[in-house]
Amino acid sequence: MTARNDRLWELLEPAVVGMGFELSDLELRLGRGHGLLRLFIDSAQGITLEDCEQVSQQVSGVLDVADPIPGHYSLEVSSPGLDRRLVKPAHFERFMGAVVQVRLARLVDGRRRVQGNLVAHDGEAIEVAIEGATKRFAMADVEMVRLVPDLQHLSGN
Repeated sequence: MTARNDRLWELLEPAVVGMGFELSDLELRLGRGHGLLRLFIDSAQGITLEDCEQVSQQVSGVLDVADPIPGHYSLEVSSPGLDRRLVKPAHFERFMGAVVQVRLARLVDGRRRVQGNLVAHDGEAIEVAIEGATKRFAMADVEMVRLVPDLQHLSGN
């Protein structure tokens, strides 16, 4: 994460948690003349459109006062979705055993993307079961870990 993203986490997480939600992830994309700040919130009860609206209003006030982002930008608040990114250590613990897609910063065994079951995370590395073997990837080599939705399970099949 960048220093600006770290600052946004520090600024916004207390407001989101104070409303009873988890700040699951955030994305900041700045472009010429206009940017986008996207927050992903979660809770054990799930997320409704009203939840997103309330968090958006609260966070807008915090952003207006602190003014941490230069220029014009849009704020979006959403649920993390079925294919959520795993960002925090608690995410890795919660989804242990789930199928994940890992995007690597460099080629490892000739691949930049791997998919398999998440079997371990210790802060320094993750372990993923791929095709009958467990592979360990240093977090420094991992660009992103995202859940792969189990659509068969969701459809009741």
